[in-house]
Amino acid sequence: MSRPQFGGMQPTVILLKEGTDTSQGKGQLLSNISACLAIADTLATTLGPRGMDKLIVNDRGEAQITNDGATILKLLDIVHPAAKTLVDIGRAQDAEVGDGTTSVVLLAAHMLKEVRGLIEEGVSPHLIMKGFRTAAQLSVDRIREIQGKIDKSNPQQFRDLLLKCAATSMSSKLIHSQKPFFSEMVVDAVMCLDQDDLDESMIGVKKIPGGGMQDSLLIKGVSFKKTFTYAGAEQQPKYFENPLILCLNVELELKAEKDNAEVRVEQVADYQSIVDAEWTIIYNKLELIRKTGAHVVLSKLPIGDLATQWFADRGIFCAGRVAAADLKRVVQAVGGNVQSTCTDIERKHLGTCGKFEERQIGNERYNVFEECPEAKTCTLLLRGGAEQFIEEVERSLHDAIMVVKRAVKNSEVVAGGGAIEMDLSAHIRAYALKIPGKQQLVLTAFGKALEIIPRQICDNAGLDSTNILNGLRKAHARRGTEAPSPQVWAGVDVDGETVRDNMAAFVWEPSLVKVNAISSAAEAACLILSVDETVRNPQSEGPQTGPKVSQAQAQRALRGRGRGRR
Repeated sequence: MSRPQFGGMQPTVILLKEGTDTSQGKGQLLSNISACLAIADTLATTLGPRGMDKLIVNDRGEAQITNDGATILKLLDIVHPAAKTLVDIGRAQDAEVGDGTTSVVLLAAHMLKEVRGLIEEGVSPHLIMKGFRTAAQLSVDRIREIQGKIDKSNPQQFRDLLLKCAATSMSSKLIHSQKPFFSEMVVDAVMCLDQDDLDESMIGVKKIPGGGMQDSLLIKGVSFKKTFTYAGAEQQPKYFENPLILCLNVELELKAEKDNAEVRVEQVADYQSIVDAEWTIIYNKLELIRKTGAHVVLSKLPIGDLATQWFADRGIFCAGRVAAADLKRVVQAVGGNVQSTCTDIERKHLGTCGKFEERQIGNERYNVFEECPEAKTCTLLLRGGAEQFIEEVERSLHDAIMVVKRAVKNSEVVAGGGAIEMDLSAHIRAYALKIPGKQQLVLTAFGKALEIIPRQICDNAGLDSTNILNGLRKAHARRGTEAPSPQVWAGVDVDGETVRDNMAAFVWEPSLVKVNAISSAAEAACLILSVDETVRNPQSEGPQTGPKVSQAQAQRALRGRGRGRR
């Protein structure tokens, strides 16, 4: 049906403001795929045990060195709307399982890359999305079919397994040279937590510049940096055995008079009684605290010089302005409760520990609570040279802690080093041969995209990726069909520059990491494929300066600021 013509010209219908950028159709889809591949290329070199680090400098000139995918995505200022989807799945992977952030972005981008040819030839994105969801479900089912179950009945074997999972997570990090040392530290830290909820926020991390990595400590209890104190604190005892510990949310300090307060008195004695009342109140609080029998007093709020000296004279240690997170962990470790008043404090409200001391670590002094009866928390004291190095150690340990936590909770593992990806690739390609139509092409593309993980591991290690992948394909093509055979776990051997059984070589990862990565990557790829138009208003991206004001309005506003209007 032809459109009506007006004077030989077609009328223009304006729906959007002038300057609005609209991109649509196949070109928009291909542009989004290219943007995702650009992000994947940035992260690709950080994958695997021989991955490189990135030095990222922000607009304030602060430098960070890292090869953690989630951290790099957070530090990169990505503005492309579709590419931000990859940033979101990287963050989600980091929050959910802690590891596999680089893998999930690479998988999503290369799934899109493999189907780009199909899109250029006019295949409907909905067909591709249907194929991706089918392949993702096949992958998850296959992982659950062949994953190895951990036997928790033998504590020593279970601990060895957790050590191997932690070591695999650290193999691509800056601390890979100290894997045995940090693996023990991470497993001990996770086993200190309440095994029912495994709240990783109960693991405190304190960074102390100076020393070497081997000087790092795990405190099975709580440790925090010495807070601001007054002169009297040096006279307080710094070591107790089996002390009673009182945690407060009370200010023990003389209040300064308000500048706008006014007190009218007729006699000097009246003024003195007001001053004495304030001193009486704080002395009463201090006396009530002393009667509880507490040896260590901690408070979220300030403890002033008067209270500090008073406690020192009576052999009591005190610390004010303790961070809320540290005080929460102290209560978790020593027992008791945080009190918001000094009255009616009973023995059940106090905590205890085997040993308390103020210890010099590096150039800092730390308050350390050890041998805690209720210990469901611990503290990692990290040492190192440069500040950026210690921050990268903290990020590496966070990933390892999350991996060990998931292994404890779910207790199923698969082999790493590209082994599981190659098995899934062979499984999906074999399934694709059984179905007709375009879905076969989509599933084959999905299977090929999974090969990016072992290929990139080889490339980053300087190996011949073509030869290694041919060896992997050959090994997985011979795999047993009934029960898992050794060939199922054939993966990349970076050290031997060949193919090996990675399950036997103890390159283990929780299966949840792979399930979450493949599911998230497939969903992100489907989301990007479902977008065929982007509408962007440049004005909304600029700084919001507010409505324009005329000169007359500005003058009236300025006149209104005077002491009084006439």
